[in-house]
Amino acid sequence: MNIHLAPVEVPDPAALPHVQQLCDLTAPYAAGPETDALFAAAMAETNAWHAQRSPFYRSLLDGPAETAAPTVGEGVRTPLVHANFFKRHEVLSIPRDDVFLHLTSSGTTGQKSQMFFDTWTIRSAQRMVARIFDHYGWITPEQPVNYLLYSYEPAPQLKLGTSFTDNYLCDFAPANHTTHALRHTGSGHEFDVHGCIEALRRYAEDGLPVRILGFPAFLHFTLERMRALGLPPLQLPAGSLVLLGGGWKGHTDRQIGKDEFYAEVTEQLGIPSERIRDTFGSVEHCVPYIECGHHRLHVPVWSRAAVRDTRTLRPLPYGERGFLHLVSPYITSVPAQSVVMGDLASLHPAQECPCPLPTPWFTIHGRAGVSRNRNCAAAAAELLKGLS
Repeated sequence: MNIHLAPVEVPDPAALPHVQQLCDLTAPYAAGPETDALFAAAMAETNAWHAQRSPFYRSLLDGPAETAAPTVGEGVRTPLVHANFFKRHEVLSIPRDDVFLHLTSSGTTGQKSQMFFDTWTIRSAQRMVARIFDHYGWITPEQPVNYLLYSYEPAPQLKLGTSFTDNYLCDFAPANHTTHALRHTGSGHEFDVHGCIEALRRYAEDGLPVRILGFPAFLHFTLERMRALGLPPLQLPAGSLVLLGGGWKGHTDRQIGKDEFYAEVTEQLGIPSERIRDTFGSVEHCVPYIECGHHRLHVPVWSRAAVRDTRTLRPLPYGERGFLHLVSPYITSVPAQSVVMGDLASLHPAQECPCPLPTPWFTIHGRAGVSRNRNCAAAAAELLKGLS
């Protein structure tokens, strides 16, 4: 068994039995009345947990009730906290001595979300990732792979959520060799595009599957540079996988459409479309959203999603665009079980995707408004300046 599939216990089994039961579900896309009822019970428990430990959250829960979103569950309380709140406030529901991990959401400057995790919270989130990887057959302890990580090379004091996530994702297949695209220079990071090209050419000859993880913009710029240099397409070995995350934020002026991007990956690296998946997640909400084979971000059993009007915050029907609202009772360290993201999204019913998954899915349409807030992708985009 992969270590990340191992059992993990909530901080207080007597207070959080339904949270435990929900997060113990092994089928990542189970759906139906039973899972809905379990989700509602788990949310009631986590709301009570945070209300007892966080005056901030107690005040929200005691205030006027938000308009319930049918896709979250009627009667489920979800006081709305915008992700930007965590850029300005440190709000914990645990003693600081119980903090197991501290991550931030942005680069070296600008406002950062300060998120704190106890052992249960981070391990339960990791177990969700492991169960989705297991669902798709991506846990291969018997098959070494070569990694190309379009993320920050680890460095002392680096607490970025993206760096932590991408290095953690290397636990699902043993590493034969690893290349980081954003190399640590001693005073920061810089994008090593030629190092990425050389790694891809070497890996194509090596015979082992290749796993490419991280920011899509950097992979696109690598392929663009390969074309500019007149290099022929590569054929990466069978079983290779591209798992993207972080978006193009901060460099949207050179973003290309998803279909076009996936097509260039297939054309230049020989990886079929169903082995190219985008992901969505954030340091404020660590539940993993990973595309199905038809490239839809389905909502896993441990969370619920809604879309809310950007002006009134009322829930919107399927297909309409608004703020993405993500809800999950898994988190016990910070009252972030109901977070309104800064992303514009639309939510769609399961049957609008050709895949067999029975849960709704969402599409990200970009960031809402213009903000000075920086995130990992925006900070990383600075490293692309000067590339053509």
